[in-house]
Amino acid sequence: MRLTSLLSIAGIAILGAFALLGVWAWAPDLPRDRLEASYLRAAEDMVEVAGAPLHVRDDGPEDAPALILIHGFGSSLHTWEAWAEDLARDHRVIRFDLPGSGLSPPDPTGRYDDDRAIDILDALMDARGLDRATVIGNSLGGRIAWRFAAARPDRATALVLISPDGFESEGFYYGEAPKVPPVWSAMRYLLPRAVMRANVASGYGDPARLTDETLDRYYELIRAEGAREALLERTRQTILVDPTPLLPTIGAPTLLMWGAKDALIPISNAEDYLGLMPDARLIRFDELGHVPMEEAPGETLPALRGFLATANAPGED
Repeated sequence: MRLTSLLSIAGIAILGAFALLGVWAWAPDLPRDRLEASYLRAAEDMVEVAGAPLHVRDDGPEDAPALILIHGFGSSLHTWEAWAEDLARDHRVIRFDLPGSGLSPPDPTGRYDDDRAIDILDALMDARGLDRATVIGNSLGGRIAWRFAAARPDRATALVLISPDGFESEGFYYGEAPKVPPVWSAMRYLLPRAVMRANVASGYGDPARLTDETLDRYYELIRAEGAREALLERTRQTILVDPTPLLPTIGAPTLLMWGAKDALIPISNAEDYLGLMPDARLIRFDELGHVPMEEAPGETLPALRGFLATANAPGED
């Protein structure tokens, strides 16, 4: 057989392999009406806050101490489901999807920086008639929570920071926009379910605890129209500020909750927070990972409730 024929056959085989790979990895956007049919509890949960359409759930007695829960990168308000169900018995529990996450469409302003998140949280509290609240955040949500407490000390009564982001790490440096690899843009079109499973499971201390139902939720909501581009924009706009001068100004009682098996933000970072915050304590969970409240809500709730019982909860001033 001539070399040109061999090369032609090889070329066809390679193209065929790429075609099969494309079929396996192809993950188009999902219509929002389809996702809302599965994940929107009530039409009134879609509201406008600070000019952005937000998916918000507000449960529990209106006059009870208020908790505001902020999810992490690529997640949604559903990550708090088990906690919210329990806490709403005696707290007002407000959770929301950050713009471009979950069921919240992309922010019309195109802004996804921390200052924009602080303004949205400020406006959400105003819209819900809250002067003060305990702010609870995981990962990215933890960074937004402590930055909110530093910027609005009169509004954050207490903080619960679960594996919070904020200190610089490889690829994320103070005062610099991160370099987003061009290949990440392919995520807008190609996202194999197996890759999504590996990504979500990396947040668990025991990946066997990740259920198919939870994986389905992550995989479907990240494919909402515009969501992946919004996540890329949020990454591009993540310019960290040095926490060292800010954390000592936060007087609110603070609980750090961290899984010792956190593979995304190591528990060693807790020492930085404890060394800088005037009223912070740490509870570690030896067998859990980056999202302990989702991985093991029954194991983590008692620690949270113990803290809330002693913190200066809103409404008790």
